[in-house]
Amino acid sequence: MEVRDLTDVDLSDALWRKSTRSGANGGNCVEVASNLRGLIAVRDSKNPDGPKLLFTPSEWRAFIGGVKDGEFDA
Repeated sequence: MEVRDLTDVDLSDALWRKSTRSGANGGNCVEVASNLRGLIAVRDSKNPDGPKLLFTPSEWRAFIGGVKDGEFDA
């Protein structure tokens, strides 16, 4: 696994989107920006200026696959 220093990643061009399954009630939603070269960024929609999580595309695909397969269901 490659380790990259992501502390100086510029997210000013990120195009954030919410899931179409997110309700309009301002609940527990995340926003994803997938237009960044080599990165997927994730943030809390209620705190857009707060911290962001950064994933490589392969890490993001693995995470989404795990969600679809129920790996994180309690």
